[in-house]
Amino acid sequence: MQDRIVNEITDMNTTKIGWIGLGKMGVPMSDNLIKAEYALTVYNRSKDKENELTIKGARTASSPASLIEQSDVVIVMVSDDRAIHDIFLGDAGLLSAETSGKIIINMSTVSSAISKEMSILCSNHDNHYLDAPVSGSVKQAETAQLVIMVGGEENVYERVKEIFEKLGKLTLLVGGVGAGNAAKLAVNSMIGFYTQGLAEAVVFAKKNNIKVEDFLTIINNGALANLYTKTKGEAILNNNFEPAFYLKHIRKDLGLALDQGLNTPLGEAAYESFRQAEKKLGDQDLIAIIKHLEQPE
Repeated sequence: MQDRIVNEITDMNTTKIGWIGLGKMGVPMSDNLIKAEYALTVYNRSKDKENELTIKGARTASSPASLIEQSDVVIVMVSDDRAIHDIFLGDAGLLSAETSGKIIINMSTVSSAISKEMSILCSNHDNHYLDAPVSGSVKQAETAQLVIMVGGEENVYERVKEIFEKLGKLTLLVGGVGAGNAAKLAVNSMIGFYTQGLAEAVVFAKKNNIKVEDFLTIINNGALANLYTKTKGEAILNNNFEPAFYLKHIRKDLGLALDQGLNTPLGEAAYESFRQAEKKLGDQDLIAIIKHLEQPE
């Protein structure tokens, strides 16, 4: 019965999508689904975020349970494992609803373990589960240029691939349940290493009386030139630490990676640096690590 129902999802533009989690990424990604003319229902604890999308045509649900009852495909994008647990298993959570044949896509950056746990529970309810975290920030979310890495069953992935294509420039099935999460933690580990390294290099240059703008000009015209360095370099120059990627979230992701086997010198050092910085700078962008390096506690 489960396979028959999922196979019926063939014309994706008639598919009813539910979206849970309207943070910095969730709002523009949801907006892209509305632009693609999907029927979208949203749920968010902060109702002002819902208002941004209802103006554009989205409906709202009173709870995750209500949302899944109205949807064929549910996409979840929240902050951490605890939030996933609450969304799925809390009062009026997704799995409290008497539904079957639904496809639940977890696009959050969370552990592989929570995905494997939720996948089993979804299967027990005759629902399908994919983990599909994304690489990219707010600008890429707004322009549908995200990279989406997916873990789960191939036949389920193929049924929703067209939805992913409305959200990103590349979607790739990388393995079974939890593989998407593992790939994302690897990506974010590299982001943590690179951000720490960039900040340390800038601090070193400054200590040796090199102007920051000159140092960044050198970097941005050499072999290490890339969009990330340009963007974060401009943030440093403009003293702009408005979060595109919260520092507290890179600390969380590095912690998950360590728990999942990242027992390396860079991994442990970067985690400890961001952990210390989080106390004062957690709600700023991760490049604010430079402020911690310049004025450690």
